[in-house]
Amino acid sequence: MKRFYPWLAIIGGLLFFAFVGRECRNSSAATYQTATVTRGPITQAVTATGTLNPVVNVQVGSQVSGNISKLFADFNSQVKAGQVVAQIDPALFQATVTQTEGDLANAQAALELAKVNATRTEQLFKQKISSQQDLDQAMANLHQAEANVKIKQGALDKAKADLDHCTITSPIDGVVISRSVDVGQTVAASLQAPVIFQIANDLTKMQIDSNVAEADVGVVQMGQDVDFTVDAFPTQTFHGKVVQVRNAPITVQNVVTYDTVIGVSNPDLKLKPGMTANVSIIIARKDNVLQLKNAALRYRPADAGPPSSQNTASQGGSRPPGAMRQGMGRREQKTSERTVYALSGSHLTPVQIKTGISDGVVTEVVEGLKEGDRVVTAEMAAKSQPASSPANPFSSGPRRFP
Repeated sequence: MKRFYPWLAIIGGLLFFAFVGRECRNSSAATYQTATVTRGPITQAVTATGTLNPVVNVQVGSQVSGNISKLFADFNSQVKAGQVVAQIDPALFQATVTQTEGDLANAQAALELAKVNATRTEQLFKQKISSQQDLDQAMANLHQAEANVKIKQGALDKAKADLDHCTITSPIDGVVISRSVDVGQTVAASLQAPVIFQIANDLTKMQIDSNVAEADVGVVQMGQDVDFTVDAFPTQTFHGKVVQVRNAPITVQNVVTYDTVIGVSNPDLKLKPGMTANVSIIIARKDNVLQLKNAALRYRPADAGPPSSQNTASQGGSRPPGAMRQGMGRREQKTSERTVYALSGSHLTPVQIKTGISDGVVTEVVEGLKEGDRVVTAEMAAKSQPASSPANPFSSGPRRFP
């Protein structure tokens, strides 16, 4: 057995050195996180928040002041155009009408007397019994009486109009969504008309007034499909279409947004006015396309050098002066070309690809990769020493001093 001892020692030494070499290689090599290029649908959307409102919402108020004597409608009441919905106490306005009718009758009597005096004075003037001054005075009194009749007639018309305004009617067919007064309450219309009811024309057709950021409003167009959810039905997705993008800017704390109106069908009346909607405006949608995770587009190895001009433009880096004047077509061409790093064995290979639409998580790959390719998304630290930890000055080994 003694003659086998040298061979056992040699075999043991070889195994030891092989084990040490493998550990050294594992400790010096970095590990990578990868993602596989797959196929699937991608939807590019612009997100926003908005409020559900009726398409036609009329505020019914009062043009006169007084006490509410009767209410003929309440919350959720169905009303027709011309239907009486409220009544203001008409006693004071009826008294005003009676008074102005008396004033008008008095003015008409004065007009008749002025006509008789003017006719008599004219006859006397023809007989040269009355002077020209008397005739002129009689004609002036006649004209003043005619004008006074018109003034009193206008006052009577105004008093009758105020009396008619005591009866408040609905201007449209619809449903009452809000009532702001009760019987016996006094409404004052001195400065502005007080709102008594809010009537929505048709709750089966509603709209969302959403605020789209100025960075996203350039891709929003009329007719685009919209998916949205409300807190009342978190598991249900509703649908609509963009019907208007208003040009008036809305600035709140230096943030500029634009009101985008979205038409919504509400046949089952689940959606109610005032609900907050989380909106996703569908900009583009593709099915069964190559896609990879966006983390692969952001990864660059430490020894890759400075990024190329195309990647710099696509990643939002600095642009040379005048780059914004090159035209949108050239800008889109620049941003669609990216560089990713494919992993083959233990080696990284840079691959130039052309990208398409993105949903914020994955991006469409137009060309440069195929299904099943593995691309690097992140680099893990080596086993021997974390990449982010600083070197230990007190570790064993040669030291250098300045």
